[in-house]
Amino acid sequence: MTTITRIEDQYAPAIDLPFERAPDPTPARDMATRRKSLFVKLGLGIGLAALAYGTYDRFVAARHVTTDNAYVGADMAQITPLVGAPVREVTVQDSQMVRKGEVLVRLDDTDARIALTKAEADLAQTERRVRGLSATDAGLDAQIAARVADQARASAGLISAQADFDKAAIDLKRREALAASGSVSGEELTLARNAQATAAANLHSAQASVSLAAANRTAAIGTRDATHVMIANTSTDSNPEVMAARATRDQARVDLDRMVLRAPFDGVVSHRQVQVGQRVQAGQSLMVVVPDKSLYVDANYKEGQLAKVHPGQAVTLTSDLYGSAVVYHGRVMGFSGGTGAAFAVVPAQNATGNWIKVVQRLPVRIALDRDELIEHPLRVGLSMNADIVVAP
Repeated sequence: MTTITRIEDQYAPAIDLPFERAPDPTPARDMATRRKSLFVKLGLGIGLAALAYGTYDRFVAARHVTTDNAYVGADMAQITPLVGAPVREVTVQDSQMVRKGEVLVRLDDTDARIALTKAEADLAQTERRVRGLSATDAGLDAQIAARVADQARASAGLISAQADFDKAAIDLKRREALAASGSVSGEELTLARNAQATAAANLHSAQASVSLAAANRTAAIGTRDATHVMIANTSTDSNPEVMAARATRDQARVDLDRMVLRAPFDGVVSHRQVQVGQRVQAGQSLMVVVPDKSLYVDANYKEGQLAKVHPGQAVTLTSDLYGSAVVYHGRVMGFSGGTGAAFAVVPAQNATGNWIKVVQRLPVRIALDRDELIEHPLRVGLSMNADIVVAP
């Protein structure tokens, strides 16, 4: 029986021919499905992220205004002498803690003590002189009365001298009339003429005495009036000259007290620039006292952040010194009167042709809690992070 074998079957064991088969559609379909699923998940993720961001911005971020452009500040005290003098002693060093009223610098008070002694002597002398004017005023009234009496006596003497002159003149005329007939001797006529001349001289002297008495009375009245003006409506204590001398004494006493410079409040000594033996002038800066408890923060917010910020809002702050572990609490005190650029030494010239808008920052003053500052002290100039809680 003849067996017929196919060529494929005959050579199949020896030759493995690669026959083309139809591709399986399942892997491609799975890949497309996975890709679609990934796009859907990505879209859902983006949507959820956008929703989360919108929710955070609406209910969290919208209630907070933050900045890290904030620094600690304080109302520092410049220690300056009010009078010029050599420095005798400096009792503090830089970074030293001081209490209110503690002595910082002592100036040489030798000149001030001498000035005070002289001022006290001038005051005592002025008081005595004013009391003397009061006594003189009473004496001048009596002196005027005496001058009035002198004037009256001089007037009486003038009348007497006038009478004597008139009598001497009549006697002379009579004797001159009799002398022609020889009834009167020449000697008698001479005596009459001498008597008339003497009476005339006495009359002139009496007239001068009256003028002198009147002048003395006028001078006494003028002296009395001048003295009365100096003491009128005043006592010794309220007299202007005494008050001026007392003011000079008080000024000398104040200058002596100013020889000792004291701390105006509790704080830290900084920027000391004075040495023993140095002669300082009034107004010269010797050192700075920085308060350690009365500190504040100036937070420089962008102008677009301040629409909902107003005084009294609560603020939370952290410092770079302590990190986020220490949180300070404060309140918005107010806003600066202008931006930093407005008060710059060289302000921006925005009216030029080449102009680029720059977002401005406005300083916001924030008061810090005093108890928190005692627990965690800060120093002027330290960096802070400020977060103002605003209304939504």
